[in-house]
Amino acid sequence: MPKRHSSPEARPAAIRVGIGGWTYEPWRGAFYPEDLPHARELEYASRKLTAIEINSTYYGTQKPATFAKWRDDTPDGFVFTLKASRYATNRRELAGAKESIDRFVKSGIAELGPKLGPIVWQFAPTKPFDPRDFGAFLALLPDSIEGLPLRHALDVRHPSFACEEYVELARKHRAATVHTDSDDYPTLADQTGDFVYARLMRASARFKAGYAPKALDAWADRLRAWSSGADPHGLPHAGEPAKAAKARPRDVYAYFINGAKERAPAAARALIERL
Repeated sequence: MPKRHSSPEARPAAIRVGIGGWTYEPWRGAFYPEDLPHARELEYASRKLTAIEINSTYYGTQKPATFAKWRDDTPDGFVFTLKASRYATNRRELAGAKESIDRFVKSGIAELGPKLGPIVWQFAPTKPFDPRDFGAFLALLPDSIEGLPLRHALDVRHPSFACEEYVELARKHRAATVHTDSDDYPTLADQTGDFVYARLMRASARFKAGYAPKALDAWADRLRAWSSGADPHGLPHAGEPAKAAKARPRDVYAYFINGAKERAPAAARALIERL
């Protein structure tokens, strides 16, 4: 049976915009006030943005107390998305990842409570699409932890994933496909889950907000379209569009990652203002 990842259909779809992490020295003075204590950076960032993607969880296990502190340092309505452990995704056989998946999911992420957003499973650019192995991996992803619904996003980076078979498999398991705006990885706009996850990686130091104003206007339009359940024009797809009858409002998560990283907070703020 396909997995049924729960969605918050009882409330209107939300558009959340943020950055990856919150500790980066060039942000001091440009985003953070010079005299702001480092221990208060998350508190400050979470009141200027609406979401943050945590990357440290990809590299190592965090403690439950750490997740609880992140929860308590941020305001109501703020959301964290977590990059899942690399030990679950950077392996020869994904079908054997159950122990690593369980270790990550049971590491204390439930401490985030309602501030827990999607979990991002990032796969290596050298990992090709193997339908049987990848399907076995998707079947291992849990629907919930301690009564808290879980939603999963797939950050696939090998060109072989740009195929209809992958799109159908992700839809079967109701896992979203990360839309990566980059020249280095596949850029797929196929809607395979009940939410949208975009990683925007083209920020340039030439622009104060990382992107030209028209580019930010265009992204605001795309996020609104996704949120309404529509499919923005002009983005690449690998499979057939989802059936119109299934179109419904979706939560949207957009993060400014890499590129001119020093511009990421300004880009996120500029996009939030447009929305």
